[in-house]
Amino acid sequence: MTNPSRHAHDRNWLENIALKIPGFKGYLEKEYRRESDYLARKALADRLQRAKPALDSYMRNLMDAGQLDSLTQVERIRTRLDGLINQLRSDVRGYSGIFDFVKVREDLLEQVYEHDMSLLDDVNALGDSLDALSASSAPVTETLPTVMKQLDEVERLYARRGDLLKGLGPDA
Repeated sequence: MTNPSRHAHDRNWLENIALKIPGFKGYLEKEYRRESDYLARKALADRLQRAKPALDSYMRNLMDAGQLDSLTQVERIRTRLDGLINQLRSDVRGYSGIFDFVKVREDLLEQVYEHDMSLLDDVNALGDSLDALSASSAPVTETLPTVMKQLDEVERLYARRGDLLKGLGPDA
């Protein structure tokens, strides 16, 4: 995941010249924050997208084994996973208006970045659990509640991320 503070080190010569224009520095920093937000969400969505084939394979294994009763639970997980992926990909960069102000509390930006790193860990754990499903021989009653709990946590953390970003606005 891209660290927003790295943008300053990655500037090209034209950006460095443009920073000398009054007011442009705030605009450029705002754009960096928006790009970092987008890249963070894209990385999360991509990881979950890569895990979906394993979930599909697990579903086929259940059908082949005649465990049709469990398909509803797997489909519920898949639907929620698709919804989360779509939300990650489609949320407006920088949460529309949040980064429209030049003055942003740096301590809150750091909290958002740390939260994103934690969210990435949880998304990776969820992805790993989904990846392991197709090879799992454990009963459905053990595997699916664990995956559902992880999905609940990722959704909760992503909602918390939105709350943190709202704290970056002018009302904070």
